[in-house]
Amino acid sequence: MKLYYSPGACSLAPHIALNELGLSHSAEKVDLRAKKTETGEDFLGVNSKGYVPTLETKDGTLTEVQVILQYLADKNPAAGLLPKFGDISRYRAMEMLNFVSTELHKGIGGLFNPAMPDAGKEAIKGRVAVRLDWLEKQLAKSPYLLGDAFSVADAYAFTVLGWTKHVGIDLSGYPAIGAYLGRIAARPAVQKTLKAEGLA
Repeated sequence: MKLYYSPGACSLAPHIALNELGLSHSAEKVDLRAKKTETGEDFLGVNSKGYVPTLETKDGTLTEVQVILQYLADKNPAAGLLPKFGDISRYRAMEMLNFVSTELHKGIGGLFNPAMPDAGKEAIKGRVAVRLDWLEKQLAKSPYLLGDAFSVADAYAFTVLGWTKHVGIDLSGYPAIGAYLGRIAARPAVQKTLKAEGLA
């Protein structure tokens, strides 16, 4: 498998998952502005959407972070990074992946847009604060998003919550979220991935 990524972007989540799962892979950095890979390849020829993550597999190319995370987890089910299909816990996991994608990723990610007016940014921050309040309550009850064990949903949430320091969202009032991020950051596979992307 080959992952196309941009350092610190949402592609960090499947990069973490690949290392957590011990799946053999290569990774190639993408310049998202120039739409070129580090080897000079036209990235739009790899993924016509023009963004990461993009995962090349023997079965074809996959895009969209939460789909890639589920694909990877299902490649090594014994690792337990997602419940199996058919169990209600799998749908709870999908529910959480969707929450991270639509309520956190799109909200926090939107704050990187330099064309966003200040009033728009403040509105987004207000909406994100409501979601963070909810998340704080969940993480005060359990160490990870799905309960007592790390999952690919945590790799995704860790990635997106890491953006807050770049967009003016202060997490100091969320002690459970802060402790959660510390737990995930300490994982060997996470440290390995951060180093690989030049983030640690």
